[in-house]
Amino acid sequence: MAKVFKKTSGNGGLTLYLGKRDYVDHITSVEQVDGVVKLDPTNFGDRKVFVQVACAFRYGSEDLDVMGLCFRKDIWIRHVQIYPEDHKPTLTAMHDTLMKKAGDNSYPFSFEIANNLPCSVSLQPGPDDKGKACGVDFEVKTFLAMEKCNPDEKIEKKDTARLIIRKIQYAPSQVGAGPKADICKSFMMSEKPVHLEASLEKDLYFHGESIPIKIKVNNESNKTMKKIKISVDQATDIILYSADKYTKCVYTKEFNETIEPSGTLENTLTIVPLLSDNKEKRGLALDGRLKDEDTNLASTTMLTEGTEKEVLGILVSYKIKINLMVAGGGLLGGLTASDVTAEIPLMLMHPKPEE
Repeated sequence: MAKVFKKTSGNGGLTLYLGKRDYVDHITSVEQVDGVVKLDPTNFGDRKVFVQVACAFRYGSEDLDVMGLCFRKDIWIRHVQIYPEDHKPTLTAMHDTLMKKAGDNSYPFSFEIANNLPCSVSLQPGPDDKGKACGVDFEVKTFLAMEKCNPDEKIEKKDTARLIIRKIQYAPSQVGAGPKADICKSFMMSEKPVHLEASLEKDLYFHGESIPIKIKVNNESNKTMKKIKISVDQATDIILYSADKYTKCVYTKEFNETIEPSGTLENTLTIVPLLSDNKEKRGLALDGRLKDEDTNLASTTMLTEGTEKEVLGILVSYKIKINLMVAGGGLLGGLTASDVTAEIPLMLMHPKPEE
């Protein structure tokens, strides 16, 4: 194993070990979370040791949890008691490795993550924002308590150890045919229209991959098309606590392509939407970020049939806009001309790593 992730509680009695931080959602099932907790029960008293995995939606910084307001909503949560021993998972190769690393007095645990839960997504904070980012996250936590789920029992921070994990989706191995948009636009004071056709080679692209857009224009009108503007919009649908949907532009570029009246154009224009060009945009959806690790624009959300709306959290989608910019001219130029726009959906995801 290349790396082991561990966290020790403030009291030194609990050390949480995990072999990885990323757990893959295969649409029909999610990788099992296998871990180990090493115990030093000297100061436990009558308290028991529990481990929990929680998927939560955070829509405010934890330091704002004042006046009884809670800015974190648990979407899904599971607990097991590991000391005194009450949970005996089937041991896996991951358990064996972690128990060798942890040494004596280590207790294994396993969790199955529901496959209808959202993937880890964080909303990019603004330059002056402090604390944890808003979004959906998953956390493995071990803690000391008298009872498993007693809301009246206060659990001290020094009696807990926690690690953030990510639930991620990889692109399916089969790529489908690319989407296509075909639009015909007529203008005032022009007898004939403009035809715009835009298409992609495939329906899914990887983060950082060049995206070639095939464009065909047949300008039968009396208008001159002076430029082609291409933009990519990210739509973020936050449906857990309200029907809050907003759109942010993550890419825009103008191409100098002039199409005279009765002219045609057939060209392929290439774009690459990247997070590095959007670092200052507050509220942009990103793939869940682990501490001090870089990330990227959020992957497109892949949905399964019958998924309950309440547990979706944040849905992310993209669309490409192709704009033919019409040259103004004459006294009525600005009034009688408007841009010709076509839209095509875009799916952005990570490739599945080789085994």
